[in-house]
Amino acid sequence: MQLLVDRITSDAKHLGNGILKVDSFMNHQIDPILMEGIGKEFASHFKNVNPTKILTAETSGIAPAVAAGMFLKVPVIFARKHQPITMAKEPFREISVSPTHGNKVELVVSTEYLLANDRVLIIDDFLASAKTIKALMQLIEQSKAKLVGIGAVIEKGYSNGRELLQSVSVPIISLATVERCEGDNVIVKSSK
Repeated sequence: MQLLVDRITSDAKHLGNGILKVDSFMNHQIDPILMEGIGKEFASHFKNVNPTKILTAETSGIAPAVAAGMFLKVPVIFARKHQPITMAKEPFREISVSPTHGNKVELVVSTEYLLANDRVLIIDDFLASAKTIKALMQLIEQSKAKLVGIGAVIEKGYSNGRELLQSVSVPIISLATVERCEGDNVIVKSSK
């Protein structure tokens, strides 16, 4: 997706240790035109798997997941990091380690919204260590729903996340892959 590649090339910052800052267009400030393009692109890749729900993690995955949900015309569920008092008493729970924060995070989804007959598409902002995606997969497994695809806006090709997902028999699509960082330069290519 060329629009995404251009934004990463011009605006992403390498902070060291493999951490990319994309706050100016995706994680803190959100570019709605870019998100619309991301939603359309994900919809074109995943329409044939017929998802009934999209699952993501709070908070950075919400914008691309909602954009995809708009074009696929399916609801979006986001795994929360804290259980509100309004949530069903016994939600699905899974622990993940945040690559950005370096701490354990509990992901919580209400049993009201993730159902055994759902066909679930995971959409997240990054595919790097795959720890968040694997935690989302565990939530789907707990619910007895069916995983039908995994989408990431940006894949860190220099991380081992895709390798950790090789045993998964669903389409895994990244819209752009960061191959490497050379000082301040982020080397990126469009993905399929």
